[in-house]
Amino acid sequence: MRIRAIVKRIIQQFLRDKRSIALMMVAPLLVMTLLWLVLDTEQYEPAIAVNGVPAQMQTVMEDADAAITEMSESEAEEALEDREIDAYLNFSDKKVIMEGSQPSATSAVNQVISQAVKQLNTKAPDLDVEFMHGSADLNLFDNTGSVLIGFFVFFFVFIIGGVSFLRERTQGTLERLLATPLKRWEIVFGYLIGFGIFIIIQSAIVAAFSIYVLGIYMAGSFAAVLAITLLLAITALSLATLLSAYAKNEFQMFQFIPVVIIPQVFFSGVFPIESIEWIEAIGKIMPLTYGADALKAIMIRGAELSAVLPQIGVLVGFSIVFILLNIVALKQHRTL
Repeated sequence: MRIRAIVKRIIQQFLRDKRSIALMMVAPLLVMTLLWLVLDTEQYEPAIAVNGVPAQMQTVMEDADAAITEMSESEAEEALEDREIDAYLNFSDKKVIMEGSQPSATSAVNQVISQAVKQLNTKAPDLDVEFMHGSADLNLFDNTGSVLIGFFVFFFVFIIGGVSFLRERTQGTLERLLATPLKRWEIVFGYLIGFGIFIIIQSAIVAAFSIYVLGIYMAGSFAAVLAITLLLAITALSLATLLSAYAKNEFQMFQFIPVVIIPQVFFSGVFPIESIEWIEAIGKIMPLTYGADALKAIMIRGAELSAVLPQIGVLVGFSIVFILLNIVALKQHRTL
């Protein structure tokens, strides 16, 4: 009888918490669907510019589903810089120039060219391979490392900031602040700046450890990397404080992870999704996508901050929207 009473109480508790039931049933399906989308993709089809390539070899490359375009070297270098093509093959000069920032694309190019060269038998020359960005030693961790830096900063700031702000509310601290003449925007900015001191330190530690201890490939400026991670952290903190206003306890705060955090992992660049355009389009509504793009441009392609101003602008825009929504969300606790 006593065991039945405990079972009955737990069942009643779950039935009262509709969000927990929905999360338990829907979240695994969401994660499995995301894994299916990013892992069950077709082989990457590289775009290769060519010059002086024999017709037989070009036919083999096209049969391997590579997009082949005739270009001069100057045109190809411009296209490589704009990431319109993955490689340039100059058969007359016996060289290949790789864009190099995407290992999946580089691997696909190598496979296509190797297959085509084999068709020439003894007539095939040895090709010198150059990299516009990255190097032949650039591995998967180097490529995803920049994205992972942004993800871990975003994830831990989201969790710690959201739970901390939630405790401020559940312990009555926020309620006492709302009883003072302080305006809602002052409270929001006060919390953001207070937490911001610690996220500056955290961002610097994560970035420095990843680059200088783990040896992730770094072609750009550490200061630029730190600036992007700080913007990501501010975005994560403002989002976390916003969502914490709608959570009653820490468990409900963690319930936002499958909905808010996990989808960003799949669409921000950790997994190769270049071959599916509509999946890339979904990633455009997620803050981590822009932070990851900026970090990858700085760390792998050696870009300056001025080259990633669009991504910076979007992150700032996300932060402003979340901060404004935070101010509005406090209306449920006090009307000024």
